[in-house]
Amino acid sequence: MKPTLQFRLSQHLTLTPQLQQSIRLLQLSTVELNQEIERLLMENPILEREDGESDAAGPAQAGGMREEAPSGTSAEEVPQGDPERNEQLPADFAAPWRGTEDGGTDDNSERNQTAPDLPTLRDHLMGELALTNLGTRDRALVGLLIDALDDDGYLTQSLEDIAALMSAEADVTVEELAIALRHLQNFEPAGVGARAPGECLALQIRAMQESTADAGATTALALDICEQHLKLLASRDYVRLKSVTGADDEALRAAQALIRGLNPRPGAAFAKVEARYVIPDVVVRKVKGVWRVSLNQEAMPRLRVNRLYAELAARPRGSGGNALATQLQEARWLIKNVLQRFDTILRVSQAIVDRQRSFLEHGEVAMRPMVLREIADVLGVHESTISRVTTQKYMATPRGTYELKYFFGSHVATDTGGAASSTAIRALIKQLVAAENSKAPLSDSRLSQILAEQGIVVARRTVAKYRESLQIPPVNQRKSL
Repeated sequence: MKPTLQFRLSQHLTLTPQLQQSIRLLQLSTVELNQEIERLLMENPILEREDGESDAAGPAQAGGMREEAPSGTSAEEVPQGDPERNEQLPADFAAPWRGTEDGGTDDNSERNQTAPDLPTLRDHLMGELALTNLGTRDRALVGLLIDALDDDGYLTQSLEDIAALMSAEADVTVEELAIALRHLQNFEPAGVGARAPGECLALQIRAMQESTADAGATTALALDICEQHLKLLASRDYVRLKSVTGADDEALRAAQALIRGLNPRPGAAFAKVEARYVIPDVVVRKVKGVWRVSLNQEAMPRLRVNRLYAELAARPRGSGGNALATQLQEARWLIKNVLQRFDTILRVSQAIVDRQRSFLEHGEVAMRPMVLREIADVLGVHESTISRVTTQKYMATPRGTYELKYFFGSHVATDTGGAASSTAIRALIKQLVAAENSKAPLSDSRLSQILAEQGIVVARRTVAKYRESLQIPPVNQRKSL
């Protein structure tokens, strides 16, 4: 075959390191951004945070960041023990660290500032076990059952399985474990050591009877329901429940109220719950009748380029100077990209607020449908950029703090030719359920009919989906006596 020469035209997109960093920073949350900046601060000595002294020395650029310090002297050039610098400190600066008048330390104040660690469920039960008069073997078996409890205080393993796991030398029988379980079920909190929700509630009722000497009909009925007919109560089958118990509506209502006051998870009070805080990126305020968006200064990192290192990088000194020049360029890229990130968030947030004024004025029922493409077309960016901006970015409004993605939702056509947001429909369903008659709750079909009467055509399955997303139980579980 005769060789031939062919020319082909093709296009390909090459992402520069600066652009890659800009995209990565844009999709990070505020917490993740601070973690990334802390990592870069450790790797790049030219990049540093602004402190209070640098802020007072001169004005910063937009976003609280600038590339150079206002003074030619670096913070590292000032000795920490300089008396002139120490004289600038306020008189009460060292007050929290001073000792008592006699020269000692205030241990009580230190203890008051430290929050004590709450005991776990196991620690609490082992403390109770230590106060009992049980023998060595019984104490060991109760401790074994305590170790087998889950976080809610339930014994999820059967006694047979626990006995089978023991070694032959221990010679533990199921009868011994049953006796140890009865000892455990007498501990506080009441209901611990139960193997099922019904048993847990029954243990609490028995403890209530022993503490108050209450042997009334209501307590007896509640105990019978928990031990025998808890599934009927959970399914709200009041007709069959009254038939098997022989109770009337008033007695059944009183027993139900007593059961509702019990705790089906007695061990949950000892669980350590980690608090998760949301830092809003933007804040919405109404200024002279107009809703304005501003950046949350607390969420913005204050960065700058150290001027001393920048001057050293400007002086070529072989390979070391080239390395400093590279780090200087990376530091400037980071500051620029962070500024661009917050500017993009501010623009997107303002565009969202301009289209969701009704929500800010009247609440969820006034939420208008909106998609990512609408904001992308207004700002002249790609939908993927809007998706990155609205993910894990939060807006503080007078109605609460919401993720930016919350303001986007699908729409449902109305009889008038308009559209209703899915968020507004959920709010309407929530209002209708809250105002319903508990003795005759609204079914999904009835909710669909009521919405259709208001001009919103929604299928029954869609109503059921919205109801489940609101964590509203079905009609049979909302019915009461």
